[in-house]
Amino acid sequence: MNQHLLSSAMLGAFLSLASYSTFAKLDPAEVARLGQDLTPVGAEKAGNASGTIPAWTGGLTTPPTGFDPATGYIDPFANEQPLYTITQANMAQYADQLTAGYEAMLAKYPSYKMNIYPSHRTAALPAEEYAQIVKEATSVELAESGNGMLHYERTTVPFPIPKQGLEVLYNHVVRYRAGGYTVYPTEMVVQANGSFTPVRREQTLVMASALGNPEPNRLSYALGKVISPESVAGNRNLIHEPLDQTEEPRLAWTYNPGQRRVLRAPELSYDAPTGTSDGLRTMDQYDMYFGAPNKYEWKLIGKQEMLVSYNNYKLADRSLKYEDIIQPNHLNQDLVRYELHRVWVIEATLKPGERHMYARRVFYIDEDSWNILAADLYDGRGELWRTQEAHSMQRYDVLTSIHTSEAHYDLQANRYLIFGLDNEEKIATFGATAELRDFRPAALRRSGR
Repeated sequence: MNQHLLSSAMLGAFLSLASYSTFAKLDPAEVARLGQDLTPVGAEKAGNASGTIPAWTGGLTTPPTGFDPATGYIDPFANEQPLYTITQANMAQYADQLTAGYEAMLAKYPSYKMNIYPSHRTAALPAEEYAQIVKEATSVELAESGNGMLHYERTTVPFPIPKQGLEVLYNHVVRYRAGGYTVYPTEMVVQANGSFTPVRREQTLVMASALGNPEPNRLSYALGKVISPESVAGNRNLIHEPLDQTEEPRLAWTYNPGQRRVLRAPELSYDAPTGTSDGLRTMDQYDMYFGAPNKYEWKLIGKQEMLVSYNNYKLADRSLKYEDIIQPNHLNQDLVRYELHRVWVIEATLKPGERHMYARRVFYIDEDSWNILAADLYDGRGELWRTQEAHSMQRYDVLTSIHTSEAHYDLQANRYLIFGLDNEEKIATFGATAELRDFRPAALRRSGR
C-alpha cells in the first residue's frame, strides 16, 4: 500500500484527534468554491500534474447513440485498449498506487492481473442535486456522537469539503441513488475450484427523503426477497435504517416462508453474516459499508491517487453469462476495468471494549461519486484478512454512479463472494415510486403470501 499520501494526510491525522462537534458546517467562503476550483460535489476540478487524471468537465450525462434501457448499458469506451497491465511480475513498480488488498491479490494469485485504462471522470448528478448540496452545506453537521447528522434534509453530499473521516463516510452512505431503486442482484459464493450456485434476489431501496411522509430519524427503507434456489426462496427481510443509530438502532424484520411469520430481527446488523454468504460477507459490508459507525474510531488519512475499478460497462454487459465472469480464485480480470483516480482514504479502528470481527478497516472513496471503491479488512491480529472491490459505473440515463457489483475476497480461506451481478437477470429500475405503507411489517407479511 502507498504510504506517500498527499499533503492532506497530516491534516487528516490532526483532525481525527478532534471531537466530532469541533468541525461543523461549512462557511459561505468554503461553499463558494463548489463549481469553481471544486466540482459541485467537492472534488478537485483540475486534473493532476502529470495529466494521467483529467480535469472534470461535467461527467457523462448523455447516453451513447443506440442506448436502450431495456437491453442494458452501452460501453462508451469499448474501443479503448489497456495502457498497461499490472501482474505479479511488475507490481512493485506501481506499489504507490495499489491498495494493500490489490497487492495481496497480485502476490497470492499468479493469474490475477489489473488492466489499466485511460481515466475518465464520468460521475455526474442532476442539477437539482447540485443546488441542494449548496443549500445544505452551511447547515449540516455531525451529531455530537458522530453517529448521525444534524439539520439534514435530503442532500446527497452533506460534507463536500470533508474534515473528518466520518464526514467522508456519510457522503458515501447518503450518496445519490435517484431516490431509490429496485435491483435483481445475484450472490455467489465461489469455491477454490471455481464452483458456485447463484442466489437470486429482488431488492428495493428507497431513501426516506424520496417519500412524501417519512418517519422521523429515517435515512432509508429496504425490502428484499430471495427468488432462488428453492432451498432459500421466499425468505424476505425489511430494514428501516435510522439516520442516527445512537438515538434508535436499526429496525429489521424477517419473513420465513416455512413459519409464515414476520419476526423482529435485531441481529441483522454489524458483523452478523448475511444468510446466503457462507460467512464471507457481514451485514455492514453491504454496499461496501452499510450501518451504524459507532463501533469504530474514524480517521481521515487524506487524499491519494489510486488505481481503482471504474467505468465497468464491460463487466455489466448483458451478453455475458456468469460462467464468463467467474473463475477460480478471482473474477475474469479481462472484464474488470481499472483507472487512476483520486480517492479519500479513511481508516476505522475498533474502539476499546467493542466487538467486531474486523479490528481495522481501510476505505478508499472516489472524490467524484463518493462511492467506496475498495476496502481492506484486518483481523484482530492486525493481518489483512479480506479485501472488497466495488465495480463502479456511471448510469448515464439516471445520473447516478451506483456500482454494478461487489467482489469480497477472503485471502485466508481462498474463497470469494461476488454480489450484485445481474447480467442474466431483469433490468434494474431507478426512481422512487413507493409509499411508506410499502415498508410496513404488514407489507412484508402480505408479500409472503
